Amino acid sequence: MTGLIFIITLFISLPLGLVVTFGSMSRFRPLRWLTRTFVWAIRGTPLMLQIIVVFYVPGLLLGWSALPRLTAVLVAFIINYAAYFSEIYRGGIESISRGQYEAGQVLGMTRTQIFLKIVLMQVIKRIIPPMSNEIITLVKDTSLARVIALVELVMAAQNIVSAKALIWPLFYIGVFYLAFCGILTLLFGYIEKKMDYYKV
Repeated sequence: MTGLIFIITLFISLPLGLVVTFGSMSRFRPLRWLTRTFVWAIRGTPLMLQIIVVFYVPGLLLGWSALPRLTAVLVAFIINYAAYFSEIYRGGIESISRGQYEAGQVLGMTRTQIFLKIVLMQVIKRIIPPMSNEIITLVKDTSLARVIALVELVMAAQNIVSAKALIWPLFYIGVFYLAFCGILTLLFGYIEKKMDYYKV
């Protein structure tokens, strides 16, 4: 369950975050204000609260049947991480100097070509460190699914501790999270080295 939440959240929130970024950088002011207000609200409230809201509020306010627990958790996680990823994307895009765009225009390239062929790879290189931190945080945040009684790794271990008075399950899940985050750290370190093509 922990792995499922991590993988689905990551694969949906990464592209969704880019869509949110385009909205927050739009020249159409109402869309830009709406998107940035949405991102501000998501980043300013705890993920735990967002999970509770997604699970309970539709039923309490609209009389709908409650979402399945896993679905509610995934919706909350995807929205939350899309908002965070969007700010990382926006920071990376805005860090590219205006001269890069002007150079592309001089060469007769369209805005799409400039973004895909000139800007995108530079953005990817710059956002890898903050993106890696956020993805590692996602691994640990999966434990918040227990707030609506979705049995993930931590809750399963806690149930064993309570039922059998054993402390070892807590040690095992600690090792699991350390190993998972360690593998991701090594992976992103390798990617950063591969992307480090400007060396002094």
